[in-house]
Amino acid sequence: MKKVISLKVEENIKNTISKTVSKLGGFNKFINRGDVVMIKPNFNTADPPPASTDIDFLKATVELVYKAGAKLVMIGESSTMSINSRKTLEQRGVFELLEMKKPPRIYIFEEGGWIKRKIPNGKYLKSVKIPEIIQRPDKLIYLPCLKTHSYAQFTGALKLSVGFMRPFERVSLHIRNLQEKIAELNTLFKPDLIIMDARLCFINKGPSSGEIKVPNLILASTSRVEIDIEGVKIIQRYKGNSLAEIDAEELPQIKYSKELGVI
Repeated sequence: MKKVISLKVEENIKNTISKTVSKLGGFNKFINRGDVVMIKPNFNTADPPPASTDIDFLKATVELVYKAGAKLVMIGESSTMSINSRKTLEQRGVFELLEMKKPPRIYIFEEGGWIKRKIPNGKYLKSVKIPEIIQRPDKLIYLPCLKTHSYAQFTGALKLSVGFMRPFERVSLHIRNLQEKIAELNTLFKPDLIIMDARLCFINKGPSSGEIKVPNLILASTSRVEIDIEGVKIIQRYKGNSLAEIDAEELPQIKYSKELGVI
């Protein structure tokens, strides 16, 4: 079992992120000097956190990755099927990060090329088109939010990978066996680090709106599966949550991911 670190948030979010990751060995354990690092946030829509990534949380992570020696930090994203990703990122203030002393580069996936990838032994998802730019970075960091999902039950680190799919293909993804397809999609990616913003969470509905609770936590792990299990358990602490009758490890996207060897 991979370790999941969970720390209460201090007043300074940057310090809390740094302390959380330090419990796993620190950013320097995951990033070599000169690396190109892609950060994958969650801007599925322009709704405020926990529906989308908090801009201060994203900015702090960019600064910490550069401090660890990265040559370039990339932010890559694609919003949900029918939404213009550039407008979403503009609304959430992501392009304001270009004014940082050491700014990231921002990539809107649908504005670039796509490459087709077969999913070995895919039962529900045979192949998928993913951004060509994903071949560029040396390291990949996921920044999931913590929330429930009306169709997938839960959305955390595993569900974040759907943002790499070509938007048109996500239509059929959601028709049936969504959670199993999420698991199969994750066989194509291997993030080096996951940092989950669990200061706020949706305990029902989702992913763009729901009842908000305040765990006030930052989680970090090298395992999408284990951090999602912990995320489900956090939501289950709250009365009225939509995951109350679920064993976290039996949630289809988690169970099938483990069967497929996704970590």
